[in-house]
Amino acid sequence: MVNNVSPSKAYVAATAACICLSIGAYLIGVWRSGMQLNEQGYYLICLLFGLFSSVTLQKVIRDKSEGIQVSEKYRLITVFAMVSSVALFAIGLFNASMLPSEKGFFAMAYILAMYSSITAQKNEADRRACGEPMQASQQAPVSITVED
Repeated sequence: MVNNVSPSKAYVAATAACICLSIGAYLIGVWRSGMQLNEQGYYLICLLFGLFSSVTLQKVIRDKSEGIQVSEKYRLITVFAMVSSVALFAIGLFNASMLPSEKGFFAMAYILAMYSSITAQKNEADRRACGEPMQASQQAPVSITVED
């Protein structure tokens, strides 16, 4: 299914605000939590792994729905990465010596960050599909070849 409707500027701005606020809140929570440095690193890596795996899985699903060939092995790897990232985060939270309210805060910030990162990537793909120009930072570099 091809989407010919570009996301509105308000929706793109709301998505950007959600991703910034959720990642910011998560990072501030990790920093202020009083956890040991190795625990803080664990939760940081869980966030980064979750963001990467969720965006990658969304891209694979979108490519497949648009008829772009995606190998089954790669699709399974992305599904495994997504499930692993959520499982590692959940196991870490379950075994953490935090108050239930802190655990809930981290879980909400984590899920919101993953969801909003998927939405931000989808917004960019929809904008490209509608023919909107890319921002200068997204344009491919120009390569110049010199023939002798």
